[in-house]
Amino acid sequence: MIIDLKYHIASLVAVFLALGIGILVGSTVLGTDVNDVIMQQQKQMVDDLNRNYDKIRKDNIVAKEEIAAYQSTLNISKQFEEDLLPVLVQDKLQGKKIAVVTTGNYEYNNDWVKTLKLAGAQVNSVTKILSGISLNDEKVRQALATKLMLTDDSGAALIKEISNELAACVVTAQNIENLQYFEQQGLIKTSGAYGMPIDAVVFAGGNQTDARDRAARLDIPMMEYFLSQKIQVYGVEASDVPQSYMEEYQKLKISTVDNIEMIPGQVSLVMAVYGEEGNYGLKSTAKQLWPTIP
Repeated sequence: MIIDLKYHIASLVAVFLALGIGILVGSTVLGTDVNDVIMQQQKQMVDDLNRNYDKIRKDNIVAKEEIAAYQSTLNISKQFEEDLLPVLVQDKLQGKKIAVVTTGNYEYNNDWVKTLKLAGAQVNSVTKILSGISLNDEKVRQALATKLMLTDDSGAALIKEISNELAACVVTAQNIENLQYFEQQGLIKTSGAYGMPIDAVVFAGGNQTDARDRAARLDIPMMEYFLSQKIQVYGVEASDVPQSYMEEYQKLKISTVDNIEMIPGQVSLVMAVYGEEGNYGLKSTAKQLWPTIP
């Protein structure tokens, strides 16, 4: 732990000032003998403070050196992983057509999608569910119910129907105008081609806040649709996401990866799609760290 030297220096200055004032007052009010005893005690306190300061300064230097050494080791390990990644995944997913759906409110970078492409996969579409899917605005709910011809404009009913529409659009482009409408309403963001044949769908879940029912209401119905169409489904999330979806995903007996932001997690996903099914990662829901790499 690095110690804030500025804070300790300010504290020591305050102590020295207090001691100085004490000596001044003591020499004025008390006798010489008493003053000598007090000054000796104060000198001892000053010496102790100096020793403590020196120890803190040396400890701080040692801590900084250790952190620098650890960081250097981490940088080497990261560089090694990045250099090894193409070798591990090369051509593993050649010809695979994949759709990506991100459903949580965790902000993912696209490194893991790049890794799928590096392995030879074709990522047909990326559908990102936005925070508007919470449907807190009553006017938005009413407009959606009208658009989808629903008599029930409750959030639960709408999310169920939206899940069905999204899943169908990914595979068949059925009611593609609804997909466009959802995007206009700020519910989703889309990219790529919809209605193209796909072999697998990767769901990126996990939530920044406590949303225990969101995966059950949104992700699971979509996953079930794809599985009913004989399309493989995989669930991933980051290792540090506060609200994990892994337990919910695994109820469907699908392969999962809970450290997708890390290169080992990305390799695990590639190998899972390749055929090494399992639950991989760092969390208690993982069965092993990573799969066998043929």
